[in-house]
Amino acid sequence: MRIALFATCIVDAMYPATAKATVKILERLGHEVVFPSGQACCGQMHVNSGYLNEAVPVVANHVAAFDTADYDVAVAPSGSCVASVKHQHPMVARSCGDAALEARATAVGAKTYELSELLVDVLGVTDAGAQLGSYFPHRVTYHPSCHGMRLLRLGDRQSRLLRTVQGIDLADLPEADQCCGFGGTFSMKNADVSSAMLQDKAANVESTGAELCTGGDASCLMHIGGGLSRQGSSTATLHLAEILASTMEEPASVTGEVRVSTGKALR
Repeated sequence: MRIALFATCIVDAMYPATAKATVKILERLGHEVVFPSGQACCGQMHVNSGYLNEAVPVVANHVAAFDTADYDVAVAPSGSCVASVKHQHPMVARSCGDAALEARATAVGAKTYELSELLVDVLGVTDAGAQLGSYFPHRVTYHPSCHGMRLLRLGDRQSRLLRTVQGIDLADLPEADQCCGFGGTFSMKNADVSSAMLQDKAANVESTGAELCTGGDASCLMHIGGGLSRQGSSTATLHLAEILASTMEEPASVTGEVRVSTGKALR
């Protein structure tokens, strides 16, 4: 297949290894990966904050970048950004009365997938160790992000893939379905609540004894990693794409690239 990579803002700016890992995984399976150069922000920050009019040109830009027949499907290593493309973009177009943009946005959304969704549902990956050569001999716990679980309904796709990685010791995260407190602009507008939620999440991660906390959204991992770092924890965060791309010959770094967080520091 010819697959278009939707890198997302945070991955492009702060976690490029996640994008590179996504490309490695897909090329390892024999697919061609292309990068639509006109892509930028998906606009979910605008929409989540209620700025629908301001989101219109952002949505239009994304649609223009991906509204092409030069690829079969698009993929992003982010449940929240894919949820925005699939659910928010048609809504934004509809809110401004642009039926043509709504139709184009719906078509783009229909062939845009979160990474685990693409691997499992489209490319038929059921055993990461056998099919991808994934090898990661570390104790890991997994945080399922809200948008992926609730809007995309990813279910256990991510955890199923992780469990098939050779050498991994995957520890169940207590209260895994609880939000980490990031929520984009929520963590800035409601810093005290966000920090309290983060403190609970960090404590649950620590209780597993894991070396790493993984998940499918760099934004949530940034938030969790920042909280863990500020309280002196040795537990880091790493996107699941990097774990899936890790092999015995080319192991992933377990230190991550950036561990910062919005909101107030844990006390």
